[in-house]
Amino acid sequence: MLVWVKAHAEQESSTNSVFNKGTIHLSSSTAMHGDGLAGYQIDDVPSVKIDDELRQVLVNNSADSEQISLMSEAVIMVDENDQVLGEASKVSAHYQAGVLHRAFSVLLFDLDGKLLLQKRADDKVTFPGVWANSCCSHPLNSADELESTDSMGVKRAAIRKLHQELGIEPSQLDINDFHFITKMMYSARMNADWIEREIDHILVIQADVNLSINKNEVSKTKWVSQEQLHQILSGNEQIGGEIAPWFRCIAERIMSDEWWSAVGEPTKLASLRDDIIHDMGDVSDMLSYSSGAGLTTSIMEVKPLVEQRISDSLCASKHSRLSNAMMHLIDGGGKRLRATLPWLVGKAVGESHFGLLDVGAAIEIVHNFTLVHDDIMDDDDTRRGLNAVHIEYGLPTAINAGDAMLAIAFERLVGAKGLDDKDVGAMVNRLAWMVRRVSEGQQLDIEFEDRIAVSESDYFEMIEGKTAVMFLTCAEIGARMSGADAATIQCMADWGLAVGLCFQLMDDLIDVLSDSDTLGKPAGSDLAQGKRTLMVIHALSQPDSPELDNLRSVLGKGEAATQAEIDLGLAALKSIGSVDYAREKAEEYHQKAHSCLDRLPNTPALLALRELTDYQLNRIS
Repeated sequence: MLVWVKAHAEQESSTNSVFNKGTIHLSSSTAMHGDGLAGYQIDDVPSVKIDDELRQVLVNNSADSEQISLMSEAVIMVDENDQVLGEASKVSAHYQAGVLHRAFSVLLFDLDGKLLLQKRADDKVTFPGVWANSCCSHPLNSADELESTDSMGVKRAAIRKLHQELGIEPSQLDINDFHFITKMMYSARMNADWIEREIDHILVIQADVNLSINKNEVSKTKWVSQEQLHQILSGNEQIGGEIAPWFRCIAERIMSDEWWSAVGEPTKLASLRDDIIHDMGDVSDMLSYSSGAGLTTSIMEVKPLVEQRISDSLCASKHSRLSNAMMHLIDGGGKRLRATLPWLVGKAVGESHFGLLDVGAAIEIVHNFTLVHDDIMDDDDTRRGLNAVHIEYGLPTAINAGDAMLAIAFERLVGAKGLDDKDVGAMVNRLAWMVRRVSEGQQLDIEFEDRIAVSESDYFEMIEGKTAVMFLTCAEIGARMSGADAATIQCMADWGLAVGLCFQLMDDLIDVLSDSDTLGKPAGSDLAQGKRTLMVIHALSQPDSPELDNLRSVLGKGEAATQAEIDLGLAALKSIGSVDYAREKAEEYHQKAHSCLDRLPNTPALLALRELTDYQLNRIS
């Protein structure tokens, strides 16, 4: 059992540490010498009350009372630039979608230049039993551990945790011997419930220390040379457990030979320091037993990040009315399927990075631009339960807002992180092709309202441009930007096309089978406007009947159509068999999409793509 200890009386006297109401207070003496805060109770550190639901989750995961207590620590929420946003309990920061928060990783070397590794205890809630760097944890939301000057906050946190996990007395550590080197941002999912989403501050220290490990935190330790670590990482030397994804990122992607040679030489270590936040993307696949989360959780991991990109772009205008008009539909909500799709695909088939969210933001802005103009062309007054933009801001401003959004989308694309200069031209060309195809699809949709004869092939050409091409582009670009090979890129493009076609077919069905409250617009409005959906095309090709007469009488009648007439038209589509016909076609594309995914390696991120493939079908199943 873990025994919590306070510092010896003489240490407390010399460092003047004070514990008070969940806040850590360290004197300047402690800050300089690092020999205070030798241990703590949860009441001694900033904490956030865990609600009953999350507490039950921990109990259901067999967490012991000590680990449950630690899960209430107040970690520091940050944005992608490591700017503080607030606090969150440790459990909420790691549960399901989690939140991006600040962390630290200590690389502790002995006087012979060997690096200390620790194997996390089996009692740990997240990533139990994996081998990691010497100490990895979180600074907490206190003035002392928030201090950014010379990374003092994370250094104090490191001293606190080195004692709590490894029993290293603070008196054996000088805070000035800690060297901040760099930061990295990464996501690593253990399973559907638990994830790490961190900006990790990496610290290096060489010290002669005595270990007395806390078995509730650490099960084993091992000192390794550079060559031993290389053999362990390559799998040539068995260590009795897997390597934690964050440590593998440090050791294989960031830590160079210069790090090893600089140990013990403060000047050399200082020269290694940089101001970079290295983008590791999602590295869940570095853990063999990692399992993915579903679609909703996977979207929520990055939805706030992509929405911030959208907001930053659309609110950059100095004209507030224009910005407000552009943000109107964004503020109205939305699933953000297209916005997050490049990221979801990228982490499923390649090396993901957060630049995928820039591309997703660009495509989502294009999507919302089309919605603004669609509502004008279709004369729809509502969207997502709100007034359409042209109703809220007037027709001229709505048209202008749509035009501006298209330009802004290309600005966001060109500035995407992780996009090489040599690839910018090709990416701009691909997005322009997508916009042109969407416009062509929309033009066909407009013309179909006045055409008596519209064939199935005409219809599929229209929905490929109007809807499916956007899914195709998201999937193709996500695969390409993550470094996938040509066959995989084509596979994901085929998947995106099939998903998009299924999506539009099901969207047409939902307009027929759902009520106005569910749709956020009048039920059957497509029918009254004369939309040539596959159901309508199929029905019009059938022999004359009273039901078909009911359909013809309302088709294209517009605002003059009564709800009773619309209801008769909708009933006709069902009785003629056109609804079942459209559903069968949707299911064909649904199966095509799954067959594409069947060709991919079974990575943790594939689960979300499977659920996205099923998404529309499940809405009316």
